[in-house]
Amino acid sequence: MGGKTWENLKKKKLFLFDIDGTLAIGDRLYEGSSALLEHIAEIGGKAYYITNNSTRSGRDYVERFRSAFGLEAAEEQFITSGYMTIRFLLERYSGRKIFVMGTASFVAELRRNGLNVTERPEDGIDCVVAAYDSELTYDKLARICQVLFTAEVPFYATNPDLRCPIDFGFVPDCGAICNMITAATGKTPVYLGKPSGQVVELCLARSGFTREETLVVGDRLYTDIACGINGGVDTCVVFTGEARPEDMADTPYPADYAFPTIKELLMHCTEAP
Repeated sequence: MGGKTWENLKKKKLFLFDIDGTLAIGDRLYEGSSALLEHIAEIGGKAYYITNNSTRSGRDYVERFRSAFGLEAAEEQFITSGYMTIRFLLERYSGRKIFVMGTASFVAELRRNGLNVTERPEDGIDCVVAAYDSELTYDKLARICQVLFTAEVPFYATNPDLRCPIDFGFVPDCGAICNMITAATGKTPVYLGKPSGQVVELCLARSGFTREETLVVGDRLYTDIACGINGGVDTCVVFTGEARPEDMADTPYPADYAFPTIKELLMHCTEAP
């Protein structure tokens, strides 16, 4: 365990979970995930799912949880990097032209929210947005580079994750894709999802719980744990995804708690060691 006692951990009521690499991998829940969610409901707590995967909307995740995991959840429990990006763009770029590189689903979600989106280099673009893109092509990369070279506009991205967990290991995530774009253009994006503390603020406002009652749980130090630190709440890393125990020795984002699996976290939430 990290730097705090299990007595403090048992007081937590609001749990902000990363999904991939933390609660599940692909369509398989990790052992202990379902039981931990049941425990949270039993103590009158609340679970939110704060994921940097922008390829799915909240509605998509509701269906995924039901069909793949057999879990019921409400759309408002899912705070995705895509959702945070949409909120930001509606506040800053409503009615303005936005160049987007992302999946067809992500682009459609932006349009459903009334944003003026283009996927082609053209005149009048006001900002550029890149997302994790499982449909990435070299032509898409060329188009976003063209816009960044020919228009002096802000460059945003959904999330800085370098690797996305998958059943055989990892594939490049948004941060890795953006590193290619930065290497080619010299332009570095502002990231809008985790590790922004705004993710925590939104969950606190929706739930009504306090910071002292809140725990961020994830498998990445530089996004999940950094998000909790930036939001001023306690954090827990599980070593079922990207982070490894040896990473804790020298990191600017030390977790308050560290466990091998989500099942170990459940044990410390419900039992004295």
